[in-house]
Amino acid sequence: MTPPELVIFDCDGVIVDSEPPTLALMRDDLATHGLDLTMADIERDYTGLLMANVATKARENGARLPNNWVDLFYVKMFDRLREGVALMDGVTEVFDALDAAGIAYRVASNGPDAKMEITLGAHPDLYARLNGRIHSAHTHGTAKPDPGLLLIAAQAAAVSPENCVMIDDSPSGCIAARRAGIRCFGFDPSGDGARLVAEGAEHLASMRDLCAKIGL
Repeated sequence: MTPPELVIFDCDGVIVDSEPPTLALMRDDLATHGLDLTMADIERDYTGLLMANVATKARENGARLPNNWVDLFYVKMFDRLREGVALMDGVTEVFDALDAAGIAYRVASNGPDAKMEITLGAHPDLYARLNGRIHSAHTHGTAKPDPGLLLIAAQAAAVSPENCVMIDDSPSGCIAARRAGIRCFGFDPSGDGARLVAEGAEHLASMRDLCAKIGL
């Protein structure tokens, strides 16, 4: 197996374990606006979306959100994330292995740069490694499931899509990879990855398995 020339990582739920507190906050906040969802509902229907799209979907399902809900929620979210989020188990070792093999890596996230400054910035050594390699949908004006953000990351590294792999934990990211012609690993450490496999991804149950899967 020939290793890829570039590995593109989603951020939330792939590099940092920020999904549980963020999604729990979202569930509680939407409940105060008339939309009572379970965590399973939130994880299935709202993971990986731009917050503007979360608001649209929530309103379609009956939430009575104020016009400035996205801005208000970001304030709450950032306050919660400043309390600290851990790195995903094994991800530091993955970056070590990629560096040792001379394989490039980048981040492509639907989250804003300000969010990643909080979550990744809490881990200075890793954040320094990623300096200049982070691509946000908010900055580039294109969001997963559109392939544009991944293609921007590949172009920035001067690597063709067929020589990249993508690691994502959401259907939108897996769809983006498929549309971009990029091999994708659907990261689902607590399940069977079925909803990601359905979008063309290969199930990745542990970051510690990634190196073997890409030929390192």
